[in-house]
Amino acid sequence: LNFQTRDDLWQWSVDHLEDFWASLWEYFHIQASSPYSAVLLERKMPGAKWFSGATLNYAEHVFRNATSSRPALLFRSERHAMVEVSWSELQQKVASIAQSLRAMGVQRGDRVVAYMPNIPETLMAFLACASMGATWSSCSPDFGTNSVIDRFKQIEPKVLFAVDGYQYGGKTFDRRPIIAELQQSLPTLEKTVLVPYLFADAQSAVEDLSNAVTWQELLKQPSEIVFEQVPFDHPLWVLYSSGTTGLPKAIVQGHGGILLEHLKSLTLDMDLKPQDRFFWFTTTGWMMWNLLIGGLLADTMILLYDGSPGYPAIGTLWQFAEDSGMTFFGASAAYIASCMKAEIEPGK
Repeated sequence: LNFQTRDDLWQWSVDHLEDFWASLWEYFHIQASSPYSAVLLERKMPGAKWFSGATLNYAEHVFRNATSSRPALLFRSERHAMVEVSWSELQQKVASIAQSLRAMGVQRGDRVVAYMPNIPETLMAFLACASMGATWSSCSPDFGTNSVIDRFKQIEPKVLFAVDGYQYGGKTFDRRPIIAELQQSLPTLEKTVLVPYLFADAQSAVEDLSNAVTWQELLKQPSEIVFEQVPFDHPLWVLYSSGTTGLPKAIVQGHGGILLEHLKSLTLDMDLKPQDRFFWFTTTGWMMWNLLIGGLLADTMILLYDGSPGYPAIGTLWQFAEDSGMTFFGASAAYIASCMKAEIEPGK
């Protein structure tokens, strides 16, 4: 194949769907424990079935990039100075969390939800779920009680990860009362994992909740990471529409589809390379969080930030960019407009 322009490649990709996606499978060296029998059984929507017969795991493709030569991620927040998380630490904690979830009775296909900010613990919990074939869904802790219930109740979760509170714009917000409300409103919930973020004493807060454990308890289960092999379209996570016309609509995306799409988008469209440091300002309630953590698939270090982009000054994220050696900066149009209004000139 030889394409003179990007438009030529695009035209080929839509005219020859099966050939295009099969070429990506080969180009990205997708690891499958069983091969696919057909790229696309039938061209129809809804109902198209891709890569029938293939079994794989999203998280396995993340950890095949593990290296001791650089961290997996850097994290900063309003409350915390910048820290790095090594690949070794990430893998050890993901393995322990997955083992603890199994001990709670979580199985492949069960739903695990998170009321969590954009912090390393959220990523670890997600990767643990992905590794064992459990289905993930998250809401940012700035969501109110009803907004969270409207989303999570639809998918009948078994386990809830929840942060005790968060800080935004220099102000702290206690979320422990909301966690109790969520427990009462989600009848399928069997266990809650409380992640301390605002308060040091997580144990006393756990005692005020029903069927709850602390984050630290999950990490007491030493284990080797195991990657459950699942069908190509096995649900990886559930996102939601905005809910402006009724209840938010659940959007299910599978292991294989997201694996291929994110590898394509991040490396071919966004041109991420292993030496890059990839950042997007986002919360866990926006699909850009899902794309951001996908940077690990592309063998790229990811950068997480939790807090207000305008606190203590509008240039906070640009300072983070300088301090972290960031090479790819992503944010909303509203934030960029605010920077333009403030006459910020990055790099000057």
